[in-house]
Amino acid sequence: MNPGERVVPRTPDSDTVFRVPSAADGARMWEIARDSGVLDVNSPYAYVLWGAEFSESSIVVEVEGRVVGFVTGFLRPSEPDSIFVWQVGVDADQRGKGLAARLLHGLMDRLADRGVVRLRTTISPDNEASQRTFGAVARDRGMTLSREDYLAAELLGEGHEPEDLYTIA
Repeated sequence: MNPGERVVPRTPDSDTVFRVPSAADGARMWEIARDSGVLDVNSPYAYVLWGAEFSESSIVVEVEGRVVGFVTGFLRPSEPDSIFVWQVGVDADQRGKGLAARLLHGLMDRLADRGVVRLRTTISPDNEASQRTFGAVARDRGMTLSREDYLAAELLGEGHEPEDLYTIA
């Protein structure tokens, strides 16, 4: 096993494995994003590339050997101590089990060894589920969650809400 390949879940569950994604996981990550009905869906190529090139700053979760959730992220070049989370996706039949928060905890735990002390992400004002998830992660870690205006709606195209920058620190 390579260092960082597996992340111990915060609660024991023998059928659940958190691990670094690979290019081979890209198609499944794309399916989860597409089927979510709420995520901005990138091309399948983007998810394959994410698994190939940004795997150390991303994480997937398998249940019974099948990828059912993911977090894509990257280390911010301007802030090497910050992880920027691009997307969090969990299969519909796995929602409500705390997997999104466990994915975020697993990613932050793994990246702490690399000096990462802050998580940033964008969330639209109507996405209360994500706001709750990131708030819970901040509380669980004894950190604060802050919000600031970031990307105006007119920058993002017709029908897109603004994206606020949330920081767990």
